[in-house]
Amino acid sequence: MTDQAAGAPPSAGPPAGCPAHPDAVALSGLPFQQTPARLYQDMRRRHGPVAPVLLDGGIPAWLVLGYRELHYVTTNDELFARDSRRWNAWDSIPPDWPLMPFVGYQPSVLFAEGAEHQRRAGAISDALVEVDQFELRRHCEHVADDLINAFAGRGQADLMADFAHPLPLLAAIWMCGLPESETSDMVKDLTTSLDAAEGEDPVAAYLRVQARIQGLLDSKRAAPGPDVTSRMLAHQAGLADEEIVQDLISVIAAAQQPTANWIGNALRLMLTDDRFAVTMSGGRGSAGQALNEVLWEDTPTQNFIGRWATRDTQLGGRHIKEGDCVVLGLAAANTDPEVRPDALGGVAGNSAHVSFSHGEHRCPYPAPELAEVIASTAVEVLLDRLPDVSLSGAPEELAWRPSVWMRGLDALPVRFTSAYVV
Repeated sequence: MTDQAAGAPPSAGPPAGCPAHPDAVALSGLPFQQTPARLYQDMRRRHGPVAPVLLDGGIPAWLVLGYRELHYVTTNDELFARDSRRWNAWDSIPPDWPLMPFVGYQPSVLFAEGAEHQRRAGAISDALVEVDQFELRRHCEHVADDLINAFAGRGQADLMADFAHPLPLLAAIWMCGLPESETSDMVKDLTTSLDAAEGEDPVAAYLRVQARIQGLLDSKRAAPGPDVTSRMLAHQAGLADEEIVQDLISVIAAAQQPTANWIGNALRLMLTDDRFAVTMSGGRGSAGQALNEVLWEDTPTQNFIGRWATRDTQLGGRHIKEGDCVVLGLAAANTDPEVRPDALGGVAGNSAHVSFSHGEHRCPYPAPELAEVIASTAVEVLLDRLPDVSLSGAPEELAWRPSVWMRGLDALPVRFTSAYVV
C-alpha cells in the first residue's frame, strides 16, 4: 500500500447510506505514522480485538487488532474472502477514491479465490522455489556494492533513496529475467507506479510496466532462461499471458516496498539502539536479530486491505455484516499482549509473527525466505563496507512516511568515512 494511496484525509463522517459505528476511529493521522504501537494498544483497550474504523472519505470498515482473530480471518477464506466485488459500500465510493488501486477488483492472484487462487499461487510458488538462494545472495552482494560505490566517496548518503529502495527492486527484476539494458527504465516506471511523486503519472507508468512485462514474456517464450518468467510460462497451470503479466507485477511490487522498508527499519534500529552499537572490537549486533525484531515491532506492512465477509458473522464480539470490509492489522496483531505478554523478551528466534500474513493468501512460499536473503545481504554488505556509518542527526529527527499501510522512513541520512572506489 503506497503513501500516495493513504494521503487523502477522511471526511467528518461516512457517506449517506453507508452506516458507521458511532465510535469509529479514522484510519489516518500522525499517531498512525509516529506512534502506531501506542495507538493500537489504545484502540485494543477501547474496542477489543476488532475495532470499527473509517477509511479515506469516511468509508466504514473493521480493523482486526487481535492475533487470534487475525488468524481466524486468514484461515477462513470462505467466510472472509478476497474478491472485493462483494463489498457492500461500493455505491458510496467515488471512482477516484485514493484506495481504489488496492481494492478495485483486478484479474490478478491477489483477488483470486478457491481453486483459481491455488492454481495461480501454485505457479508463483513453483517458479520462486527454483530461485537459487546462494546465487541470489551473490547477485544482491554485487548490486549492494554497486549502489554503495555510487555514494561511498561522498561520506554521506540517504540510505533509503540511495540503497534500501533500489536494491530489492533490482533483485526482483533480476529474478524475473529482465535484460540489464531495460532495468533502468523498468525501475523508474515501477517506482512511479508504486509510489508516485507530485506531478508524476502512476497510471501511465503502470501501463509501461505492463508493456515491458509483456515484452519480457514474448522474449522468454522465444528463448527461455533460468528465471521466474520462463518457469511461469512453462508451468502446467497453463497461465494466459495476461495472468502472468498481472501476477509478475504483483510479485515485483510485493518484493519492492515491503523489503525496502524492512531494510530501512532494520538499519534504523541498528543505528539508534545501543544493543547494536559498534563495540570496542568494531563489531555490531546481529543483522539477523535486527531484521527479526523489526518484523515483530516495526513491521513494514502495518495494515492490509482487505477481506470481505461472505455472510453475517461474529468476530471478536462484533457483528460483521455480509459484504463488510475487514482490514488485517498485522502490526497490531504482532504486539497483541494476549500472545506476547513479555513484549520484546520473546521475539529472538521466534517467527510466529504475521508480518507476511497467514493462511492461503499469505506471501507465497518461498517469497519470505527470498526477501530475507535480499534484506540480510543488504544490511550485512552495507555494514561491512561502511563500518563506521552513523546517523547524520538525532534519532528523533527521523520522519516516518505518512501512511497507515506501510511503515518506512522518509529518509535515513547517514555519514561515514569516505571510501573512494577505484
